[in-house]
Amino acid sequence: MPNVLEDLYKVVLNRKANFEEGSYTCYLFSKGQDKILKKCGEECSEVIIAAKNDNNEELANEIADLFYHILVLCAEKGLPYSDVEAILEERSHKIGNLKNFRVTDKNT
Repeated sequence: MPNVLEDLYKVVLNRKANFEEGSYTCYLFSKGQDKILKKCGEECSEVIIAAKNDNNEELANEIADLFYHILVLCAEKGLPYSDVEAILEERSHKIGNLKNFRVTDKNT
């Protein structure tokens, strides 16, 4: 079964290794980590706003933008997509993983 995120990550890595004029991905790499982080932050905010607005089409587009920028960040930092995927795979097998929250007695 094709893995769209893995395939997109390969395209991002290719753009990092082979500059293409007019490529937005190459532009991000040329501007460096601060620009990539700024775009990740912007996309996070846009996901939140789209979710608040109850518009699933807009939300899906903003999540896709966030995924893309996260993949660019992974490539910038030398973090293989497979490392992230392995963590998600491991987490998908956990059952009853509700974290116990510490109860604080505010009266003492």
